[in-house]
Amino acid sequence: MGRTRTYEWDDPAATAAAAARVSGIEFLRELQARRLPGAPLSATLDFSLDEVEPGRAVFSLTPGEEHYNPIGSVHGGVYATLLDSAAGCAVHSTLPQGVAYTSLDLTVKFLRRITVDTGTVRAIGRVVNSGRRTALAEATLVDANDRLLAHATSSCMLFPVPPSRI
Repeated sequence: MGRTRTYEWDDPAATAAAAARVSGIEFLRELQARRLPGAPLSATLDFSLDEVEPGRAVFSLTPGEEHYNPIGSVHGGVYATLLDSAAGCAVHSTLPQGVAYTSLDLTVKFLRRITVDTGTVRAIGRVVNSGRRTALAEATLVDANDRLLAHATSSCMLFPVPPSRI
């Protein structure tokens, strides 16, 4: 009667350690090329980093029933996760070695419903402004026809990685 899904992930400590040793763009390119294991959350939701360049990151997800809320469409938390990942990684792609970030906020506007019939969706993040201590990014969630499904803005705090982690 029920449905099941299994998945695996790698130890996130190794990936986190690698992030401190290289620039943000180098780190993300290693993730994209699968030379580093992805985040456990990407395995949980089954989404991937498809494109990365300085100031821009693109993730994709093909929605399945496992992403649904109780009323039969993709849960808003899945939208938010994709948008937060795209915006945050766009910021990360601009950081030099020894600098990290964390999201300070995420504001999401849900514009359209997503179901399995929507097909693959893409979250496209880009840096709007970057300073010494904070960065502002935005992300859009679109379908295969580039129809806007959701929009988000994110403020990120930038900080030096403690020397013990480099």
